[in-house]
Amino acid sequence: MTPPATTPPATTPPAVIPPVSRPTRVLVTGGAGFIGSHYVRTLLGPDGPGDVEITVLDKLTYAGNPANLDAVREHPGFAFVQGDICDPELVGKLMDGHDQVVHFAAESHVDRSIDGGAEFVRTNVVGTHTLIDAAHRTGIETFVHISTDEVYGSIDEGSWPETHPLEPNSPYSSAKASSDLIALSYHRTHGLDVRVTRCSNNYGHHHFPEKVIPLFVTNLLDGKKVPLYGDGGNVRDWLHIDDHVQGIELVRTKGRAGEVYNIGGGTELSNRQLTELLLTACGADWDTSVEYVEDRKGHDRRYSVDCAKIRAELGYTPRKSFADGLAETVRWYRENRSWWEPLKERAAL
Repeated sequence: MTPPATTPPATTPPAVIPPVSRPTRVLVTGGAGFIGSHYVRTLLGPDGPGDVEITVLDKLTYAGNPANLDAVREHPGFAFVQGDICDPELVGKLMDGHDQVVHFAAESHVDRSIDGGAEFVRTNVVGTHTLIDAAHRTGIETFVHISTDEVYGSIDEGSWPETHPLEPNSPYSSAKASSDLIALSYHRTHGLDVRVTRCSNNYGHHHFPEKVIPLFVTNLLDGKKVPLYGDGGNVRDWLHIDDHVQGIELVRTKGRAGEVYNIGGGTELSNRQLTELLLTACGADWDTSVEYVEDRKGHDRRYSVDCAKIRAELGYTPRKSFADGLAETVRWYRENRSWWEPLKERAAL
């Protein structure tokens, strides 16, 4: 007799376990400085992406201020390491625990570079090579190198596209141009995902008071004179740090490997025009507050970056009007003397 057919028991397919996502681990060099600290505060703030953990590596030179990071010091995704980007052992260890690098660390004051360029070459050139080589050897996914429009030199008319030849004129800008080329060489030679940004002149809060806007504002608030180079006709494009951070994030998250992106603010002013605006904002007058001084050696006459590429590819556009940004900046320095007065006293600016 043939046994009755039986239906095999139903089997339950194994549960599909979705992959566990984790935050992107970003190493930020120079993260206690003016732009770097604002980048860190923005990413770890309430309006940040929420999917990053940040380690700041900063040597804490005169321009690096731990207080710039107080707002995020207790954030669970924040860590701080004091150290030198020229230290290959330290850099190698840090790289090994991260996915991406955003490299701000640099000596950046042109006047200081004119007095002596050795530290600019060490930090900007040797330091960048130390970082980029370690990034290659440890398998970093993306390396964003923050540079400057000063690498292009000076332009009388029009604006520089990213393809313009580099023609730096100061020890500072020459060191930055060298660091750009070193970083990009690791993309071309090794295939490392390197992205370079070149920004125009930044302004905003927490800016060390040796640069023109914070120096002039703090001097005027103290009733002191401001030093205007030459005839005051040198022209710069001004970029608020909020807009700069926006541009950097677009490049980090959406940019293409091996590409350079200009980031500008869209407000070109001569130094004389800027001085007039600052005098008005601080309630000072030209005759008693402005002192003409000998022009800077090799002073570039005009900077102007063409931002068509980052606008078309990544959707960048400056959001902060210069009028609003300058008013906010002056107000911040007026209300935060405890931040800048000790810095000026130590530096005797």
